[in-house]
Amino acid sequence: MDWFYSLSPVTQALVATVGTGLVTALGASLVVFPKKFSQKYLDASLGMAAGVMIAASFWSLLAPAIEMAAQSETYGEAYKWIPPLVGFLLGAVALRAIDRLLPHLHPGLDAPEGLQTSWQRSTLLVLAITLHNIPEGLAVGVAFGAAAHLTGAAQQAQIGAAIALAIGIGLQNFPEGTAVALPLRREGMGRLKCFWYGQLSGVVEPVAGVLGAFLVITMRAVLPYALAFAAGAMIFVVAEEMIPEAQRHKNVHLATAGVIAGFAIMMTLDVALG
Repeated sequence: MDWFYSLSPVTQALVATVGTGLVTALGASLVVFPKKFSQKYLDASLGMAAGVMIAASFWSLLAPAIEMAAQSETYGEAYKWIPPLVGFLLGAVALRAIDRLLPHLHPGLDAPEGLQTSWQRSTLLVLAITLHNIPEGLAVGVAFGAAAHLTGAAQQAQIGAAIALAIGIGLQNFPEGTAVALPLRREGMGRLKCFWYGQLSGVVEPVAGVLGAFLVITMRAVLPYALAFAAGAMIFVVAEEMIPEAQRHKNVHLATAGVIAGFAIMMTLDVALG
């Protein structure tokens, strides 16, 4: 891993998010199997993805944001809560605005959300998962970019936390790729085209990752806000879409077990690597 640590934060973010995007493609590759697929597997996997994102939001994003604010001359211990709170709320508000404006369609539903459009259902389905991947890529990029402002052991710890975050996001991208490809297959689309659309939803992650890393490197003052912003965006996606979708088919206990498992996995990764 020495070669990875020697890369610039932007390049690290690019490599990590390309990797997470490839896992989305791997999940989409399940479309080569028959049209019917275990709904219990999908709901448990989506629950696990939600658990990963919840844990990552705190350990990889909010906790470092609080620590950085506490160490700054502007805030200190007394007001260290301000950047995490403001950034977190802004992240949620930004995703709500995108959710309300961007036309998209969640798997299994008939009515699209966002502005009215004549786009095909396949395009709207891909955009729904793409909406999930924006804050995920941003979170990974911001986490790697944060390391540029640290030195010594603190920098190594932050890179480790960013790697843990990328691994966690990669794990939960697998069911997301499946969640795009399989509904398209059920609607009669060819397997190759379903796979193409499924992996296409992950392309936005490297873009968001590089942008996030570049912004926090060039604007150090916004770093704690940026970390919390990514956390707020991810929690919005979890609460607004992922958990409701995982429970929509009445596999509530299975989905909840997935959330617990995903949270435990991400917490372990972050503590072990960060």
